[in-house]
Amino acid sequence: MARTVLIVEDDRNIADLLRLYLEKEGYEVRIAFDGLKGLEKFREFKPDLVLLDVMLPGMDGWGVCRSIRQDSKTPIIMLTAKSETEDKVSGLKQGADDYITKPFEMREVLARIEAVLRRSGLEPERASRRLEFDNLIIDMDAFELTVGDKKVPTPPKEMELLFHLASAPNRVFTRNQLLDEVWGFDYFGDTRTVDVHIKRLREKLEGASDQWELKTVWSVGYKFEVNA
Repeated sequence: MARTVLIVEDDRNIADLLRLYLEKEGYEVRIAFDGLKGLEKFREFKPDLVLLDVMLPGMDGWGVCRSIRQDSKTPIIMLTAKSETEDKVSGLKQGADDYITKPFEMREVLARIEAVLRRSGLEPERASRRLEFDNLIIDMDAFELTVGDKKVPTPPKEMELLFHLASAPNRVFTRNQLLDEVWGFDYFGDTRTVDVHIKRLREKLEGASDQWELKTVWSVGYKFEVNA
């Protein structure tokens, strides 16, 4: 059964990005955009872990944390733009299990979640990180790309980009979405970075199969197209 995470975050872009990333990793996710709604969803959803922003409308993160701690030991990771030591100490004293300062990388969030769940005795269940198509295997656990019967050396970011596209066949992603979801929302590089990585992937995948294609959707972005 998938582990469950409640995200309480008023920035909808950050909340949606966290949700997409965690769902791809096999978590079941709910979102609340203010503190009071967060408490309501916590009681309804009974999540395994809470990602809790500090600056929230209605009731701030400190208040939500205190309310949860009155009758629950559910792990809480605080999310905040504040980095002062006193703020971190305050959050931990009020019952938070960990503290992540914005901007953050999604891989850091995932690692913190896994560590907190392990400490709580709730080892996270991971979704499959291996995708198979005709003449193509994308294995993120081993970080190996197999095209035909050959393993093709591929840098980590190219692997992550291909896996992200192939995880949602036929879905179109804009360049900005790919920068956010693969490189992280705090990455400020040029969208041409995506084009360069796509070009390199195409060189590796060229002629492998007529059942799928790494396709450009002009004026929009890219998709991993699978023929029905």
